Amino acid sequence: MKKIAVYPGSFDPITNGHVDLIRRGLRMFDQLIVLIAHNPNKVSRFTIEERITMIKDVIKDMERVRVDVSAGLLVNYLRDNGASVILRGLRALSDFEYEFQMALINRRMNRDIETVFLMTGYKWFYTSSKIINEAASLGGNIKGLVPDLVYQNLLKKYASVEE
Repeated sequence: MKKIAVYPGSFDPITNGHVDLIRRGLRMFDQLIVLIAHNPNKVSRFTIEERITMIKDVIKDMERVRVDVSAGLLVNYLRDNGASVILRGLRALSDFEYEFQMALINRRMNRDIETVFLMTGYKWFYTSSKIINEAASLGGNIKGLVPDLVYQNLLKKYASVEE
């Protein structure tokens, strides 16, 4: 039986830290689903379609990864897609507290679901989509923190905001 993991997040936008976790997750799992968790109450810089396109471009050479979108409960998505593991990255103690709570509630809702935490690679410890968006919006240099295509899309996105 294939071991399928789901890596959920907003990926607004996908960062090199996310890509690092995807690559490392592929060493542990047969298939990895990058799941854009759609939250209609959250304001996003990129549309769902833009995020799907960027992620697909970034993972195009990773055969065992696919991209999907869900607005429902994560544990239901895992059940419906034959997955049993949630993959999450941890950067700092503040991440751990939130992620630990989420892992416990997910486990409470479905005892067959496990959460696997990977420490963020040291090069990406301080990066997050939120921080990258903030820096880019203020003209900060974010080159090297996101894949090249994402970098170009961020430049376009924030250039159009200034016009």
